[in-house]
Amino acid sequence: MQTRRNLPSMPLSLTLAAIFLLAACGGKEPPAGPGAGGPGAPAVTVLTVQTESVPVRAELPGRTSPYLVAELRPQVSGIIKQRLFKEGSDVKAGQVLYQIDPATYQAAFDSARASLDRAEANLEAARLKAGRYADLVKIEAVSAQSNDEAQAAQKQAQAEVGAAKAALDKARVDLDFTRVTSPIAGRIGRSAVTAGALVTANQEAALATVQQLDPIYVDLTQSSAKLLSLKRDLESGKLQRTGGNAVPVQLVLEDGSLYGAEGRLAFSEVTVDQATGSVTLRAVFPNPRSDLLPGMYVRARLTQGVNREAMMVPHAAVSRTPRGEAQVMVVNAENKVEARIVKAEQSIGDKWVVTEGLAAGDRVIVEGLQKVKPGAPVQAQEAGSTPAAAPPAAAPAK
Repeated sequence: MQTRRNLPSMPLSLTLAAIFLLAACGGKEPPAGPGAGGPGAPAVTVLTVQTESVPVRAELPGRTSPYLVAELRPQVSGIIKQRLFKEGSDVKAGQVLYQIDPATYQAAFDSARASLDRAEANLEAARLKAGRYADLVKIEAVSAQSNDEAQAAQKQAQAEVGAAKAALDKARVDLDFTRVTSPIAGRIGRSAVTAGALVTANQEAALATVQQLDPIYVDLTQSSAKLLSLKRDLESGKLQRTGGNAVPVQLVLEDGSLYGAEGRLAFSEVTVDQATGSVTLRAVFPNPRSDLLPGMYVRARLTQGVNREAMMVPHAAVSRTPRGEAQVMVVNAENKVEARIVKAEQSIGDKWVVTEGLAAGDRVIVEGLQKVKPGAPVQAQEAGSTPAAAPPAAAPAK
């Protein structure tokens, strides 16, 4: 008969004691490092903001307008004999653009010149007679009355010469006006009349329009409230002026491209438009290739000062509340998430310029926003730093 050997049974109390002893001797969780929010907290990337000098720029809507404009109108009446320009071409100051039939004005000029010649001849005869009578009256060869009449006739002849000269000048001016010239250099538009058209002096409709496009004006509008705020910030020292009174201006075209040449602010309107509550600013831009045409819609960027206490925050870190306010998530000293309403009205590159709501040293979450909510603990990792190495895994028990 085979006998079974029974193993000695371990009392229940000893078994439980052994279990607790093994648990106590097990590996402990490493203490949380700086920025950690405890085991299981989501990891986020933060950026510690610092104050820096940032240019304050305004982007304003505007339209281009010519530097000079001349509307051509006839100053004498007549028939257009020739049009001496090509529509859309560049013209020079003084260039003849239209020729009005000069026949009648040439005849009037010739008549005025003949009248002047006759008046000058009469003056010469009156002058000689007055000279003779002046000598004869001294020896009483003529009466004093005859001498007085001779002197008066000379003066009358002089007046007639003056009137004839004025008439000749008037006829010359009218004759010159038959050639309609450009008062400025620029580009001429379409012609409203052709050869054979009848025009009248000082008519309301212009024959054509000449516009100087180099340089060219850009008329911008800025709200009066914004202008007052800017002036207040400059006076308080919050903003500092740059470049004195020569404010540089950059232009953004309708297709979003940046205009190649930089302009300058020419002047600011002295009154506020009652309908829109805005002030007009006028900038001047070089336009040698005529890329800018009158009436184009553009946007201008003006550097109006420098804020030396601004902070730069990446676009990804800024969200909008249902009320449209800018908001960022900040990790506080307790490694918990805190929502902050900030003022971010200007964008430079891929960052927002924050002027209110943050302080130097605040840690703004830039990555991992989808994993956090206000009040939740997080493990913060500074942007650009090397992540901490994970602890080595324990060797498997043999």
